[in-house]
Amino acid sequence: MRYEVKAVIAEQGTVHLELEANSEEEARRQVIDQGGKVLSVRRSFTGFSFKSTTRFPLIHFSQELLSLLTAGLSLVECLETLVDKEQDANNKKTIHDLLARLYEGITFSQALEAHPQAFPMLYIATIRASERTGDLVEALTRFVTYQSQMDFVRKKLVGASIYPVLLLVVGLLVSLFLLVFVVPKFSAIYDDMDSDLPWLSVLLIEWGHFVQERGWELTIFAILFLAVFGYAVSRSSFRAYVMQLLWRIPAIGERMRVYQLARFYKTLGMLLRGGIPITQALEMVSGLLQSHFKPRIEAAAKLIREGQTISSAMEKEGLTTAVGNRMLRVGERTGLMGDMMERIGNFHDEEIARWVEWTTKLIEPILMAVIGIVIGGIIVLMYLPIFELAGSIN
Repeated sequence: MRYEVKAVIAEQGTVHLELEANSEEEARRQVIDQGGKVLSVRRSFTGFSFKSTTRFPLIHFSQELLSLLTAGLSLVECLETLVDKEQDANNKKTIHDLLARLYEGITFSQALEAHPQAFPMLYIATIRASERTGDLVEALTRFVTYQSQMDFVRKKLVGASIYPVLLLVVGLLVSLFLLVFVVPKFSAIYDDMDSDLPWLSVLLIEWGHFVQERGWELTIFAILFLAVFGYAVSRSSFRAYVMQLLWRIPAIGERMRVYQLARFYKTLGMLLRGGIPITQALEMVSGLLQSHFKPRIEAAAKLIREGQTISSAMEKEGLTTAVGNRMLRVGERTGLMGDMMERIGNFHDEEIARWVEWTTKLIEPILMAVIGIVIGGIIVLMYLPIFELAGSIN
């Protein structure tokens, strides 16, 4: 979701920002983390606007910047090159502003902080950590790899759900067409039939009469229902309620938890490899997960500050699995905690991918069978009186 935020930022005064966030609280936190003071926040309904609002291409920008740095150009020369080649006016203005701030002598991370709508907190923290070690190329490589992996998993999940959803939508549309347009025509033909009909056929005929007599009322009700449903889906509270219901389903809730943990450990691993302390990394990651994870993450950070090991803190707060906990202990012994957390994330990603593939293979034939039974049943019930009539004539 996108939010329009009016805020006061040092050296910039009052600014209007467009941020991508899961909730209004997260949008406020993004501005506060950048040292700004929030004046107002409101939801940006861009879905019904004809105005084109494109997001800053962060991954493309990072890849180009990484290629230029690897070729031996300085950071200023890289940004000058990117400004010259950029075609989009908004993106060009953002890069030009970064370049102007570098000319003023401030650090790259401070220049990025002036554009929270384009550069998320994780990106800025990664760049700031690299400024201490002087290895910007390695930091950009880690972030590009991390983001590419996250996008790949997300696209795989979306791609796996396209066919079942399409199959369900087509089946519903065909069923609605038969019930709204075809059945009423048949019901008019059967009005004068005196033969006894199966009760399902009678029910279907009565439905046809109802559509003929109250078609406009039914249309108005359907439009109102779609409007209310669309409004409910646009509300974050409704989506949060639906997510809570899904979390309560054992089979689905556990897979959603594993998916969240995979994202959690991948992000933590990237930050730890960048030199960010574990407690600070946990604070940064808490905003990326579902809201009910935040108290657990805060409690785990508190336990770590009190001297407990990372593996024991994560286990006590339910932020790991059996396999993940063993891998964390190995990482504590070897000292390669960042690498081990990324491996945990990759392991859980593979687990989710296998589950999605198996579930998709199972759901597709079940959906086809159910839709076939529904559509076939409607057609059979429509023609059953004709079969009854033919039998009585014989």
